[in-house]
Amino acid sequence: MQTSDLVAIAHAVADAARPVPMRYFRKSLRVEHKADLSPVTIADRETEKAMRAVLHDRCPDHGIFGEEHGGQHLDARFVWVLDPIDGTKSFITGFPLFCSLVALLDGGRPIVGIVDVPAIGERYTAAVGAGASFDGEPIRTSGCEQLDDAVVYLAGHEPTDAELDRRFRAFRDVGRLQRYGYDAFVYALLAAGHVDVMIETDLQPYDFLSLVPLVEEAGGRITDWSGAPLSLSSKGDVVASATPALHEAVLRRLSGAGA
Repeated sequence: MQTSDLVAIAHAVADAARPVPMRYFRKSLRVEHKADLSPVTIADRETEKAMRAVLHDRCPDHGIFGEEHGGQHLDARFVWVLDPIDGTKSFITGFPLFCSLVALLDGGRPIVGIVDVPAIGERYTAAVGAGASFDGEPIRTSGCEQLDDAVVYLAGHEPTDAELDRRFRAFRDVGRLQRYGYDAFVYALLAAGHVDVMIETDLQPYDFLSLVPLVEEAGGRITDWSGAPLSLSSKGDVVASATPALHEAVLRRLSGAGA
């Protein structure tokens, strides 16, 4: 398949996902909790089913790794990674910035990513070599290269590991503006030039793999906290920055060298 064909499939998956959570949004809804205490609802499960149905129809030989319904054919060259509702806590509390995430891996490398925001009708898309876009219009990161000038977002939860917590706290007063937030929407804002740094920990592959093409094709960098590329086997400590120079400064501070 050509990249354009794969991107078309990714859009079809996101199109199938978009209406499902809106049938349940801001309505009475039973909330269950998984073993890790994260919330899940029928909206999460039904959205992923709709996404998978497109893939089963359009590319049945591809692998799928989804948050709610697990993995299949993960040894295939192409593997789709799905998060039906990234930000279930936002979703169940009526906050409209939850997202549906679609990533495509080619030999383990993320090559296509979509962040779709159903409640506000926004979509951010990227494919390796084809750039990044917001609702079809090209986007770029801000170009910020200095940490003192950066708009810095930190995840809305505390790391549970003491060493991670120490490194995380090194950014409490860094940059020209500090904000707290989490979920994929912040990374989309970074790709579009509104945010310069996002630091988060304890994520799963379906939380971050769609973000890799989006951030990088917009001109930024996204890695784990050591600077290694993100993959299905990554630990889940993620940092994204508007430029390579800014990213190096962030990594130095995370390591303790720049604190």
